[in-house]
Amino acid sequence: MKQVEVKDLLEAGVHFGHLTRKWDPNMAPYIYMERNGIHIINLYKTQAKIQETGEALSKIAASGKKILFVATKKQAKDIVAEKAGNVNMPYITERWPGGMLTNFVTIRKAVKKMAMIDRMKKDGTFNSLSKKERLQVDRQRAKLEKNLGSISDMTRLPGALFVVDIKREHIAIKEAQKLKIPIFAMVDTNSDPREVDYLIPSNDDASKSIECIMSAVESAVAGGLAERKSEKAEKDAKSEKSPAAKKEVKAEKKAEPKAKVAAPVATNEEE
Repeated sequence: MKQVEVKDLLEAGVHFGHLTRKWDPNMAPYIYMERNGIHIINLYKTQAKIQETGEALSKIAASGKKILFVATKKQAKDIVAEKAGNVNMPYITERWPGGMLTNFVTIRKAVKKMAMIDRMKKDGTFNSLSKKERLQVDRQRAKLEKNLGSISDMTRLPGALFVVDIKREHIAIKEAQKLKIPIFAMVDTNSDPREVDYLIPSNDDASKSIECIMSAVESAVAGGLAERKSEKAEKDAKSEKSPAAKKEVKAEKKAEPKAKVAAPVATNEEE
């Protein structure tokens, strides 16, 4: 993953926390000072946490597991959708569907329904419906696409959850905790860092700050995926060599019995 400099974090406004009266005391180790009634985050600690989080996310991506990104606040939606999409990871940027993780089977059924509607349109079944029915099906498809379209490729529970603003996404956090799914998050000074496994102390309200952190996260995940791809290529290269060797051995074994059978036939003719 790319190295994030403190200068870059400073320019993005990652250090700006919440008002001092809104702070969570558990964030004290990550706060550098207070200025004009606002807490300032220690960017050297943020930098170290980005590195730690990036390494963990890279390993998860390299193992082939999916990382589900969650950000439903207005200023984070587009950024998270773009960054997660770049590395082909699922994301939720609309309302969090209750039971998304704890009742995953039901969510998968809804996704399959979306695929079924698509099949109907391809095979012509959709055209045989009445105008009113077609309109209803289209509306249903649009609603499913809006809420679940970004997770249509997620066939099993994710290997990790990455959240922007843990206070806002508290339902997602609770579900992940229940299923013991590792939680990664951008945590501001008004949130409890004990809720997550890996935190990045940072401003989770400003779009520039979110963009900066998400770029580092995207880089880490991309690194893990590249590592997995190269390992797979090596395995494929080895497996291509081994079948060829096996075929040669089999060919030799098949040729031997034929030679033995030919000898007695010739002897009988002589007699």
